[in-house]
Amino acid sequence: MLQYSKIKNWAFFVLLTLVVGGTQVQAQQDKMYSQYMFNMMALNPAYAGSRDVLSATGLYRNQWVNVDGAPKTMTFTLDAPINKERVGLGLQAYNDQIGLQNETGVFATYAFRIKVGERSTLALGLQAGAVSFRWDLSEARFTPGGSFDPAATTNISKILPNFGTGIYISNDKSYLGVSVPQLIANNLSDYNTGENRAKQRRHAYFMSGFVIGLGSTLKLKPSMLLKYSNGAPLAFDGNLNLWINDRVAVGTSYRKNQWSTLNNSAGTSVYTSDAVVGLVEVQLTDQIRLGYAYDMMLNGLRQSNLSINSGSHEIMLRYEFGFGQSKILTPRYF
Repeated sequence: MLQYSKIKNWAFFVLLTLVVGGTQVQAQQDKMYSQYMFNMMALNPAYAGSRDVLSATGLYRNQWVNVDGAPKTMTFTLDAPINKERVGLGLQAYNDQIGLQNETGVFATYAFRIKVGERSTLALGLQAGAVSFRWDLSEARFTPGGSFDPAATTNISKILPNFGTGIYISNDKSYLGVSVPQLIANNLSDYNTGENRAKQRRHAYFMSGFVIGLGSTLKLKPSMLLKYSNGAPLAFDGNLNLWINDRVAVGTSYRKNQWSTLNNSAGTSVYTSDAVVGLVEVQLTDQIRLGYAYDMMLNGLRQSNLSINSGSHEIMLRYEFGFGQSKILTPRYF
């Protein structure tokens, strides 16, 4: 009875923080991933340990190729189950560069895993860590004859502690998750006051996916990701992957943003297409998986200058330990 009470209290805490975090978010700042379905430790701390083995994943994204100052992101995650798979532990490190801004973060993750069926597990996750944030404003180039603000030439360097939370329920055929990876809205700049001050913004994620068998050799895997931050468009990623012999997957994604009514005079929401993505994933061995994604932009960036190759490249490599003689795993699709 005591154990059930602890579980109930933990679940209530996670739900409360998700609701609070989701209602106070401000602007879209977080990293973009086209292969989110293969890199969910970066989005949801409750994912830690869900693959049942020690799993290491590296991902590199080069966004908007040939656009000066475009985002470049590197992410590394490591996670494993312990204590008879009742607990998942994880580590995440990343570097994100956008123009003169450079952000490096390291987070440790703990997930409490509860069996809710013969093959289903409910995980309640927490992560804590810090971000090294740097803004090299002294390297900014100003338009000749434009206004000049001395504060805009002073570099900013900060260490920003943070923590996040999430819920993730999964089995070998489907998953569902909600998360707010960073709950503290740290100040990024000390120059402005009130609502105009630059801050880290909270981001809420909803993710879901499942597998449909199409025969002995083919499986279809639809998935989706919703990203929300107040003051920015509601972003939707829809994905469809076809698995062949559990070794090769080819798929496509479509990314769309919903702008608020403040951005148009008609008083209705405006939907904008952002990108179409092509994906390929190959299970090279039982332990090594390689993935690649290419984004073809559909937004104003491509329309404003068709001579710019504004596509994005993303490559992912995963290595899984623990495929020993004493343990044989069913294929993991998530």
